[in-house]
Amino acid sequence: MSVIVYLAAALAEIAGCFAFWAWLRLDRSPWWIAPGIASLCLFAYLLTLIDSDHAGRAYAAYGGIYIASALLWLWAMEGVRPDRWDLTGAAVCLIGAAIILWGPRGG
Repeated sequence: MSVIVYLAAALAEIAGCFAFWAWLRLDRSPWWIAPGIASLCLFAYLLTLIDSDHAGRAYAAYGGIYIASALLWLWAMEGVRPDRWDLTGAAVCLIGAAIILWGPRGG
C-alpha cells in the first residue's frame, strides 16, 4: 500500500510543481496556479497516509519514488527519454528508498 500512496504523492507533487513551471517558465496563464496549489496540498496529505512512526523516514523513502517518477514525467509529458545514467541513478535511489522503508529496525 505504501508504494501506491508514494506513487500518487509523486504524481501530485510533480503535477503541482509543473503547474508553477508552466506559469513561470512556459508563459502559461496564472490560472495554472490554482490547480498547482490543490495538487501540492493533495501531495502533502497523501504523505500523511504512509505507515511510519517518523515523518522524516517517510519523506526520505519518498525521495527515491519521486526521482523515478520525475523521470517518467520527463519521458511521458516532456517527450525526453531518460538515458542510462538517469535510469541507473533512479535504480540506486529506489534501492535506497526500499532500504529506508522496509529495512529491519532494532528495538
